[in-house]
Amino acid sequence: MTANDLNLFQYAVIRFVPNIEREEFVNIGLIMYSKKARYIRMEYRLCAEKYKSICPAGPEYEEVVIILAHMKDISLGNRQAGPIAALDLPERFRWLTAVRSTAIQSSPAHPGKTDDLDATFDRLFHELVL
Repeated sequence: MTANDLNLFQYAVIRFVPNIEREEFVNIGLIMYSKKARYIRMEYRLCAEKYKSICPAGPEYEEVVIILAHMKDISLGNRQAGPIAALDLPERFRWLTAVRSTAIQSSPAHPGKTDDLDATFDRLFHELVL
């Protein structure tokens, strides 16, 4: 395998921030993007019981799941998700990983190289989210 066979990618961890002032967070998802491979993938996992234990007075669990599902629709380019979903892959990735001061945030984007984007995504999701 040569360096030309590898796909450069960027990924960011999606975080739930129950109390923005305290700057504490829980990793709940991952988004990965590769320009060369025209690849974008987002997955999330938010356990209802864990959510209610860390955020008893915050937004309702169902509301957060709806936002996450909408973010995933945007990443997939589903047109019913609105005009952001119609943007090209790099713009959608940048929009989804933009700095926000809300309950759902992302880490800074991190780079990497791989010959198997899905396997790398699965490994990172397991290591960073599950």
